[in-house]
Amino acid sequence: MNIQKLSTLLFCSALILGCAKPEAEVKTYTTTADKTLTMDYKAVALASNSSHASTHLIEINPEVKFQEMEGFGAAITGSTCYNLLKMTKEDRQALLEKTFNPSTGYGYSYIRISIGCSDFSLDEYTYCDTPGIENFKIHPYDERDLFPILKEIQAINPDIKIMASPWTPPKWMKVNNLTDLEPFDSWTSGQLNPTFYADYATYFVKYIQAMEKEGFTINTVTIQNEPLNRGNSASLFMTWQEQKEFIKTALGPAFEANNIKTKIIAYDHNYNYDDEKEETFDQQQYPLHIYADPEASKYVDGAAYHAYGGEVTELDRIHQEAPDKSIYFTEMSIGLWGSGYDFGGDLMWNMKEVCLGTINRWNKAVIMWNFMLDDKHGPYRKYGCNICLGAIDISSKDYKTMTFNSHYYTMAHLSQVIKPGAFRIESKGNTDSNIHYSAFINPDQSLSMVLLNEGSEEQLITIQAKGKSFSLNVAPQSVVSCIW
Repeated sequence: MNIQKLSTLLFCSALILGCAKPEAEVKTYTTTADKTLTMDYKAVALASNSSHASTHLIEINPEVKFQEMEGFGAAITGSTCYNLLKMTKEDRQALLEKTFNPSTGYGYSYIRISIGCSDFSLDEYTYCDTPGIENFKIHPYDERDLFPILKEIQAINPDIKIMASPWTPPKWMKVNNLTDLEPFDSWTSGQLNPTFYADYATYFVKYIQAMEKEGFTINTVTIQNEPLNRGNSASLFMTWQEQKEFIKTALGPAFEANNIKTKIIAYDHNYNYDDEKEETFDQQQYPLHIYADPEASKYVDGAAYHAYGGEVTELDRIHQEAPDKSIYFTEMSIGLWGSGYDFGGDLMWNMKEVCLGTINRWNKAVIMWNFMLDDKHGPYRKYGCNICLGAIDISSKDYKTMTFNSHYYTMAHLSQVIKPGAFRIESKGNTDSNIHYSAFINPDQSLSMVLLNEGSEEQLITIQAKGKSFSLNVAPQSVVSCIW
């Protein structure tokens, strides 16, 4: 071949390559109830609307925005840290990279930790077990176990958000009830002595400042984990009346005086306000009573919920009555209660009720409980849950063999395609009752959708937005996340 012909060939090849436009792609991730697929990746072509036809059409309108999303993840409890630190450094690093890396992993973006102990700690403790708020000090268990894990997670995802919740105040702040005001020397139950409201507010301030000094920003605090549950291994009974007074007379002013930017979250318990108990009959719509007091409400960002009792539709009422307040979902566990744990059954229920069910009702974050437990459901505390499972269960024989449960994948599906700062946007279609979904626009203007098919048949679904569309064959009993 002479030089002239070679030059002509190279010029034509370059022209063809330069003019060819690569077809736009939609990244999809699928997990099936039978666990044959877990976050299985597949690219789907994005084309003009006229290129697709389907029985099921979902139309997305990015111009109509709802709540801003903050993140998704799991609780990093004392038990979780204990198990993670039993792993080899290399295995732990690989797991945390897979889970928290926003570029090469699933990008978990929100974690919850306890202020002091929880029912999944190695012991009962607070940060001021010697009477007198001047004796505040971070506990050695947290310095030994929690801090190293938080630092490893932060190194992978520097933007990780942290929510902190107390299970109990120091015992010296407790009384048996608000009538007798007798000292109550027990980790379980009791009420906060109003005499110590100022000290307990200082306890929160000192905690946030101590964590900041260690390099950990506490984005949100809930005032009490499950305030209507007396029976947990570490617990405090706290009515809305008490929480309102504590916020407006002590905690809010203390945050203001110390320039604390951490958001205050009320409630942190079930949808039904534990209404089966006589002493909680007057606790319905707990956070709304706090919002009704302007002096308390001005300090409160929103309310947090669990799904161990009641119906998710309660969030509709809360948002309708207080549309300017945030909603967070902060805890749901899996375990061996009832008929036992089933991966597929919980994948379907959790994605429908807890994930999409709360997000489509104005929730801005979803956090599961616990990130990791061992194969013996622990370590756990007396009176705590002894049949709970983690999002991950690890073998206590080798601290290497892991079982990834449904909660791990529901959080992965959300985190993979819904980035912090995304907005839920309008999405509607003619799908049947087995199809559930929500759509989002991310800060980089990419669009995303999480979709559930809880039916027993494969469904062909077309998704349309901004003059483009793509079609998916959605497997029966499956979750699909898409981003484009």
